[in-house]
Amino acid sequence: MTVDSAGDAVPDLFGLDGIGPVWGMASDDLNATLLVWPAGHELEEHANSERDVLLVVLAGDVVAAVDGHEHALAAGNAFLIEKGRSRALRAGANGVRYLSVHIRRTGLQIEAMH
Repeated sequence: MTVDSAGDAVPDLFGLDGIGPVWGMASDDLNATLLVWPAGHELEEHANSERDVLLVVLAGDVVAAVDGHEHALAAGNAFLIEKGRSRALRAGANGVRYLSVHIRRTGLQIEAMH
């Protein structure tokens, strides 16, 4: 992590190691989380009834299944998932590194799909 001329921390999103949520930041309005998953890792189907979520793929690839429709996303792709829609994610053969960005909320609001 570097520091800019104003003294603010500026993360290197490609240099952060780990699996799962490896970095995050929040303002009064936004939450951003960097997630890193190994090849084949799956996030079970779930829905967020309160917030739209923007996924920005930085490296690797992922399949986003939204309301049962699969979307293949690769590095450089951005994908908007509207609130209320069910989604599941599956990391590709090389894993995936992506940002999840949404309007800030106070607590985790994910609902399991039955």
